[in-house]
Amino acid sequence: MTASFIVGLVRLLCGAYPRWQGCVPELRPRIYFSNHTSNLDAVVLWSALPPAVRSATRPVAAHDYWISSALRRHLAQRVFHAILIERKKVTAHNNPIDAILEAMTGSTSVILFPEGGRFLNPEPAPFKAGLYHLARRRPDAELVPVLIDNLNRVLPKGEVLPVPLLCSVTFGQPIRLEPGESKPDFLVRARQAVCDLRNR
Repeated sequence: MTASFIVGLVRLLCGAYPRWQGCVPELRPRIYFSNHTSNLDAVVLWSALPPAVRSATRPVAAHDYWISSALRRHLAQRVFHAILIERKKVTAHNNPIDAILEAMTGSTSVILFPEGGRFLNPEPAPFKAGLYHLARRRPDAELVPVLIDNLNRVLPKGEVLPVPLLCSVTFGQPIRLEPGESKPDFLVRARQAVCDLRNR
């Protein structure tokens, strides 16, 4: 299953063409951080990127979900080149922040869902600390807020087959960790950057 086939299928099912409202696609280190309402979120956001940027962008995904079947494992490893992290058994030896930073070599970007899980509310849940730690340790990487809208209706939680509906992927203006900014303040501001894209 090739990347071009996946992109074509996603656009057929979701119509999720990108809206670049605060930046333009560039081949440079970025952390795309987004709300999370569906198992298709990472696939849709990845598919919305132009080919050159897409090939240098790796989704951060849950290890237990993406190795649960041969097809998911193939997609994660061979198509998306996902960074698979443990969600429930984090130790000093498998810190997901270290794994993400190790993967961000050269112009590699990552896709991150700072809520830490899927939520069906219109507004994102409070962000977990991972985004803050990445911003602190990779100050050169642009932090790009992304809003994925309506995708939870395409593949609702607990469903296997998607329902064709239109959704949107909006890329906002990059933010950065300000000097002296506290972790709570930064995470609130980053979440608000995603929420603000809903009205654009």
